[in-house]
Amino acid sequence: MSRPVIELQQVGKQYTKYDDTALVGGRLRVRARSRTSLFDAVRALDLEVEQGASLGVLGRNGAGKSTLLQMLCGVTAPTTGRVAVRGRVAPLISVGVGFHPELTGRENVYVNGTVLGMSRNEIDRRFDAIVDFSEIEAFIDTPVKFYSSGMFVRLGFSVAVAAEPDVLLVDEVLAVGDFAFQMKCFRRMEEIRAQGSTIVVVSHNVTAIRGLCDRGIVLQRGSKVFDGAVNDAVSAYYASVGEPSDDEQADEQRGAALEGFELLGPDGQPTAHLRTGDAAVFRLRVRALREVAEPVVGLSVSSESGSLVYSESNLDAPFRPLAAGESATYELPFTVRLATGGFTATSALHELTGPETVARLTPSNPLSFYVAGRPLVSGTHDLSGSGLREIRP
Repeated sequence: MSRPVIELQQVGKQYTKYDDTALVGGRLRVRARSRTSLFDAVRALDLEVEQGASLGVLGRNGAGKSTLLQMLCGVTAPTTGRVAVRGRVAPLISVGVGFHPELTGRENVYVNGTVLGMSRNEIDRRFDAIVDFSEIEAFIDTPVKFYSSGMFVRLGFSVAVAAEPDVLLVDEVLAVGDFAFQMKCFRRMEEIRAQGSTIVVVSHNVTAIRGLCDRGIVLQRGSKVFDGAVNDAVSAYYASVGEPSDDEQADEQRGAALEGFELLGPDGQPTAHLRTGDAAVFRLRVRALREVAEPVVGLSVSSESGSLVYSESNLDAPFRPLAAGESATYELPFTVRLATGGFTATSALHELTGPETVARLTPSNPLSFYVAGRPLVSGTHDLSGSGLREIRP
């Protein structure tokens, strides 16, 4: 059995955090007192990635995703544990990383290519392909200090994939490129993966993660909280993003407890995958911790970009009262009129407290689902057009 291409054993990364406290004396005499504390960016992380695999890394900002990639490419060393990455590594972890601002794009291709392990002859042979892929031929002899962030990404990615890496590490850097170039990059990553390369991608774009990766991990406060199939990882990521705050948890303790929030498919079973035109149901189950006189349920659906797609509530007609300890189930049947993409649904039980005012009693965690839409229909909504037609006089 072959050894994993990437292997982490009980890896931790700890930083020293400095907290400065300003002290002001008489006549504006100012001095600063520094206090230090330790911050665990990554905690006791175990991970193995096989050759040819594609791994998506998900998590909130500050979860430890970028620190993980920095350790994989050798930018920083772990505080504890062991990191092993076998083969040629091409990292894309920051816009313009490895580029010298005073050098031209042409010169930086050779510098960056050498850093990635290519010989001068290899770079000579691949130079035209690199420039062609980057689409910045007109600026290749311009110092890169005059490049936009998008131009940095184009050239950096072009050099990285030309190096034919055994391991390609991609941070959120591609998010600064235009949409057409992003799609071009994802197609190229699929090609090099098919050739046996291993890819690790960090992104908040779950559509990209879902489309490119077959496995996903979720990091939370530096710890791995999920490792499994990519669709399950996306669901776990949304759940971690939607963890109630302390105030929300207090509200929940005062009013109601969440027993479940799920999406049912045409067969009546819980699902995370639907097709345009399917009959589906959102189901919210709650238990009242005290009497709730006028229950109101709200539900909303958002696209992956965060745009509101749909919302509904029964604010104008509250449900029957709930007694303390009583459970209730609320459902919203609907027909899927969405185009291809990932979506997020949230729901909550509220109590009517005045004319068109409510108090939230218990929020759900975000529920992620994916819609396979009709070919050539894009956007968020499917207007159920009957097909384009030509009318001639």
